[in-house]
Amino acid sequence: MATNLIIDDSLIKQAQLLGKHKTKKAVVTEALEEYIQRRKREDILKLFNKIEYEEDYDYKKQRKVK
Repeated sequence: MATNLIIDDSLIKQAQLLGKHKTKKAVVTEALEEYIQRRKREDILKLFNKIEYEEDYDYKKQRKVK
């Protein structure tokens, strides 16, 4: 899918140097991947203290092969 974007060239150049990318496309692709990963982690963090486990739950029992 072809897309035309106006992106600050100095930002692209900085990211290209930091990430050692050969192309602008590689810079944008990695930036989007990192953005998505960060957002997904934030969603997971919102679950902390919302899931309750039984105190006598033994996860090791689940691992035993029958």
